[in-house]
Amino acid sequence: MKWAKGRVMPVTLEQNDTVSVIRLEGAVDIGSAGELKTLLVQALEPGGDGAGKEVRVALAGATDLDVTAVQLLWAAERKARAAAVAFALESGLPEPVMSALTHAGFQSFLAPVDAR
Repeated sequence: MKWAKGRVMPVTLEQNDTVSVIRLEGAVDIGSAGELKTLLVQALEPGGDGAGKEVRVALAGATDLDVTAVQLLWAAERKARAAAVAFALESGLPEPVMSALTHAGFQSFLAPVDAR
């Protein structure tokens, strides 16, 4: 997906029969929060395209997450846990992203999917 002016959209969703992957690229901030929220809801929606799927968040291409993005990921993880849906981060977290999540208190959230 592309934004006008040729910039790559920082949030995309890829889905198949078993997994939904939300990819975050570049700086994910208040400007992309609406799109991130929409895709998280879509991936977690019961009875929709995300029903019964594992949800993964790929952050390898992210350079920065602001507090809004961290809050949305936190809320999505809680919603997934309440619905018994697997929700995990893919490996390859960049240091600034790992630091932002650690400082926000997400130590348990930081175990990458291939380490679980």
